[in-house]
Amino acid sequence: MSKLNLDINKIEASRASARNIAEDIQNFIDEHTTVSTERTIVRLLGVDGVDEIEKPLPNVLVDNIVEGGGLERGAAYWVGNAMLNLEITPQEIAEKIAAGEVDITRLPAKDEQEIEDVIHTVAQETIEKILANKKIRDDYIADFGPAKTPNLYVIVATGNIHEDIVQARAAATQGADIVAVIRTTGQSLLDYVPYGATTEGFGGTYATQENFRLMREALDEVGEKIGRYIKLTNYCSGLCMPEIAAMGAIERVDMMLNDALYGILFRDINMQRTLIDQYFSRVINGFAGIIINTGEDNYLTTDDAVEAAHTVLASQFINEQFALKAGLPEEQMGLGHAFEMEPTLEDGFLLELAQAQMAREIFPNAPLKYMPPTKFMTGNIYKGHVQNAMFNMVSIMTNQGIQLLGMLTEAIHTPHLHDRYLSIENAQYVFNNARHLSDEIEFKKDGVIQKRAHSVLEEASGLLQQIEREGLFQTIEQGKFGGVRRMRTGGKGLAGIARKDSGYFNPFIQMMLGGDR
Repeated sequence: MSKLNLDINKIEASRASARNIAEDIQNFIDEHTTVSTERTIVRLLGVDGVDEIEKPLPNVLVDNIVEGGGLERGAAYWVGNAMLNLEITPQEIAEKIAAGEVDITRLPAKDEQEIEDVIHTVAQETIEKILANKKIRDDYIADFGPAKTPNLYVIVATGNIHEDIVQARAAATQGADIVAVIRTTGQSLLDYVPYGATTEGFGGTYATQENFRLMREALDEVGEKIGRYIKLTNYCSGLCMPEIAAMGAIERVDMMLNDALYGILFRDINMQRTLIDQYFSRVINGFAGIIINTGEDNYLTTDDAVEAAHTVLASQFINEQFALKAGLPEEQMGLGHAFEMEPTLEDGFLLELAQAQMAREIFPNAPLKYMPPTKFMTGNIYKGHVQNAMFNMVSIMTNQGIQLLGMLTEAIHTPHLHDRYLSIENAQYVFNNARHLSDEIEFKKDGVIQKRAHSVLEEASGLLQQIEREGLFQTIEQGKFGGVRRMRTGGKGLAGIARKDSGYFNPFIQMMLGGDR
């Protein structure tokens, strides 16, 4: 039953518009591939490591395909053809290309069905590994029991994976349910994934497969000691979105920041490139049981939270439909929003409550990722602690699923261990003392909260109808999200797109979705 008395017909119409928007883009996605999508296929076929100049072997292999004019056919075809010609593994093929011994597009063409068969055999090994990881996660949660919601989500961001591990262990011991390793500034703009454990990063730590492995191992160890499964979060956004999703699936990452619009708006990544990549990344995340987190909260850092609230809701509707097309169940959709009203605004708390309750009612099965106040944190730690307490109160009143805890020292420095402890303590206090408050309250008919929710839904519905008419690409060009304009033919990575030819195939999308896309 709706506490906000929302118009069900308006919600259904909004969802239908979002579905049509996503379908329009999906038609474009299905016709194209990218260098990062093909590198992901190569990684999932077992290619890893670097050459003598530290260039990742997936890049070496796919660059060889590009140089030979073969990207349109897809890496799976060329790797399978080379396997039949040379009778070696994908890893050995990559190594021979790196040594200058093989030009993968110049080998004799073998029977296409034989190529697909040999590739599916190799792909099945990775599929089974990912399924085994899902079972390990499920077994841990079955043994320890699920964490209470909202899950307490904290970040580590030292730049050194070994120091991150120390801080992550401390956070878990203090009560965190989720630890996110913040990615180093600018990694989303790299068109390759660094290799191995890293100890130098700015504002965060490089997302690498080895770093994932090390942190997963550490969180499992501390989780077994304290009797809780600690979820690991990282970022598969940017120019290597699907590659990082694949590495997370292989190393049992539990959550991924995964939103193409974030990269388009805030990193100026080409919208065509990243929407193609987003699809494959979400197929992988859905299959691996990884919860995605979307980036709508970021709109409110560049736009006003009162005036632009409807853009958050409209984006949530669109992200939901993109996720469904990629096979993600609603329970793995951490749709994003944020507590970002200007603190001096009269009844700002009521407006925040309306937005959060509205998201919960419209997306009842999604965990929802709720972001803390950041834009108006001043360095006054006492006021900041109160702002975070109010944020926590909204969360428990509206049954949010994933709570990224606010830090009282936001705007001063990267959180220290004791800052994180105080934030966890704050959330635990509020959540425990108001655990069932949501069950006890209703909202005044036609009051401030209901009227606000109705107004935002109305505006979001109108925006979705406009996007449906004009198309998502054109809407982004007009600056409708976050007040940021990007051009369809601009941004980073445009050159890495190719139109698929008739012989293209992606074995992992076929196997993970059971379809033929």
